[in-house]
Amino acid sequence: MLRSYYLCHSMNNIDIITVLGPTATGKTHLAVQLAHHLDSEIISADSRQVYRGMDIGTGKDLSEYFVDEYEIKHHLVDIAEPGTEYNVYSFQEDFLKAYRDIKTRGKVPVLCGGTGLYLDSVLMGYQMKQVPANEDLRASLAAKSLDALIQILQSYGPLHNTTDITDRERCIRAIEIWQFEKDNPVEPEFPKLNSLNIGIRLERQEVRDRITRRLKERLENGMIEEIQGLLDSGLKPEQLQFYGLEYRYVTDYVTGRISYQELFEQLNTAIHQFSKRQMTWFRRMEKRGVEIHWIDGLLPDEDKVKQCLKWMGL
Repeated sequence: MLRSYYLCHSMNNIDIITVLGPTATGKTHLAVQLAHHLDSEIISADSRQVYRGMDIGTGKDLSEYFVDEYEIKHHLVDIAEPGTEYNVYSFQEDFLKAYRDIKTRGKVPVLCGGTGLYLDSVLMGYQMKQVPANEDLRASLAAKSLDALIQILQSYGPLHNTTDITDRERCIRAIEIWQFEKDNPVEPEFPKLNSLNIGIRLERQEVRDRITRRLKERLENGMIEEIQGLLDSGLKPEQLQFYGLEYRYVTDYVTGRISYQELFEQLNTAIHQFSKRQMTWFRRMEKRGVEIHWIDGLLPDEDKVKQCLKWMGL
């Protein structure tokens, strides 16, 4: 407790430490090392790791949260059931509960993840409200094509989430949210947090190699069986396909739509493209005023931690 108290008061201008980066760059590993050194706790900012039973496909390696057999306490992992909706509004609510809980113990939380929208909602302090269904609006949009819905959605402003344009229902819901926010300006509720943001940077080819290697390992170590089990439990293929690339392509494979070779090649390419989109999001965050301290992902753990501590003023 004394160590936590000393560190917290030594960093009295830092409310939270954020570790971010594209997929397969070692975000969780660095966040765990920092949390261990600071006697702190981790808050996950991953839109899929909130779901129970979706472990391999989401990269939820729970063994990473251990350092020398000591478990680093972590939050917002395994808190929702597959098939239920979890969104940025839910994340903000759960984040604040975890953040305030950690703060009561005199610790500086470590936020870790690659879901740009979730990170943005904290670092940019999105002010949000729960949006009720608008039956009149839904009725007016019901007969429109997906292309027409996308045009309406884009007329409100830049897209927060590109998955909103992949399906009519998601697109209509996104329009509903935008219209609600336009009609009901929110009063500031989410606190402005001073975050030290640490990004992990690797050469593009290194990221590609890691993605391909990790995908092979996951496919060989139970990802297909995990997704088959979710289908056997009663989830429908169209439900699983909304949970990201791995679930979309593996569902297509286990339902006989594509071959194993097509699964690997198409999914591998899609994850590479996703990684590039993540970096594009982080660059956009920087352009909007979010300062990110980039660190070489190939540095030894000890050197990474030392560099992070310098940025913290420790």
